[in-house]
Amino acid sequence: MALKIDLNYSPNFNSIKRNPKQIKFLIFHYTGMKKESEALEKLTKIQSEVSSHYFIKNNGDVVLLVPDLYIAWHAGKSSWINYKSLNKNSIGIEINNPGHQFNYKKFSQKQINSLQSLSKILIKKYKIQPKNILGHSDIAPNRKRDPGEKFPWKSLAKNKIGFWHSIANNLLIKNRQVKVNNEEKKLFFKNLYKIGYSRNFLKNFDKTSHLRPIIEAFQRRFRQELINGKIDKECLIISNNLIKKYY
Repeated sequence: MALKIDLNYSPNFNSIKRNPKQIKFLIFHYTGMKKESEALEKLTKIQSEVSSHYFIKNNGDVVLLVPDLYIAWHAGKSSWINYKSLNKNSIGIEINNPGHQFNYKKFSQKQINSLQSLSKILIKKYKIQPKNILGHSDIAPNRKRDPGEKFPWKSLAKNKIGFWHSIANNLLIKNRQVKVNNEEKKLFFKNLYKIGYSRNFLKNFDKTSHLRPIIEAFQRRFRQELINGKIDKECLIISNNLIKKYY
């Protein structure tokens, strides 16, 4: 059965069409607003200057806000590998959720079912690689926490949407909060930069202020049980495994 997509066009996009080959990434967001109606209004209101290509409601209904070949304003200041300002190379999907500011909750199964169906269509259409399916916090860790630690990255990866490690749970738990030495810390960051996390410091940020959000973004994505901004053996072995599998 084909995915039903409703239309509610947003004015918040660049008017010049892009080449389909420019589309390399899928970026997942949560709306971070109390009410679904408020989120949809914001994404379609010209004054807000923000939008995405798709919006997924609580009941799983999918709304097209901006057609794929136009650049929607969803990623903001962002970077991944050698890409900067990912709006021009990505399709953004907003999933309704109040987010960390307003009693962050699990995404509904209907939302995830629709997200899987929509993502598979887009992945096939634009030949998007698993390692190019990202969260907003991956590409803007100093600013964003969405889609957050309740987002089901692991189960999506099992359906070939995104990427995940292949380490047994007992080994993960065994290495959780086990300290690492300085050489291991260096290796961890080397892995993160190879995966795609930005090594570029923001202006007026010291090293610690820059690195901690990157660690937290990695944990929100790949070690959701504990987001503390601290590198341990568990984080290291996950990063090693990802490099071995995908890079």
